[in-house]
Amino acid sequence: MAWLGGRLALPVDLYRSIIGVVLLLSAIRFLVTLREPDRAMGRPPSRVVALVLGAFLGLLAGLTGVGGGIFLSPVILFMGWADLRTTAATAVVFILANSTAGLLGQLSTLATLPPDLGWWLLAVVAGGALGSWLGARRLPSPTLRMLLAAVLVVAGVKLL
Repeated sequence: MAWLGGRLALPVDLYRSIIGVVLLLSAIRFLVTLREPDRAMGRPPSRVVALVLGAFLGLLAGLTGVGGGIFLSPVILFMGWADLRTTAATAVVFILANSTAGLLGQLSTLATLPPDLGWWLLAVVAGGALGSWLGARRLPSPTLRMLLAAVLVVAGVKLL
């Protein structure tokens, strides 16, 4: 679905604004609950719910050009399907898959690739490795919540 969203050329101003506001509200929620215990509250979703949600968020990611994990993380946490660290690990895989598919969808609309693409890919791999190590081993949950809120703010502002 991210590939399809990347291929579609729709007027996006209205829904980008709506999504931007939703992301900013999600960031506020994370900041308000900064000190809450980090635990999953409910059961994971059924496969049908997970597939439908994943397809919808993938399409949304492809349409907006924003990694799908920025939408998936708040949903998982707000629904209580996983704790913060599991959510972060899940979102990384979702972002990689969505970003790859969305970029492949965009390739068919581009005449050439950006000349700095190699440097961007290197930065992505290095940042992903560092972030994974810090998130899994070093940073406490309140710090992870604050960082997630910051990412949501950046994505929300970018969409507005």
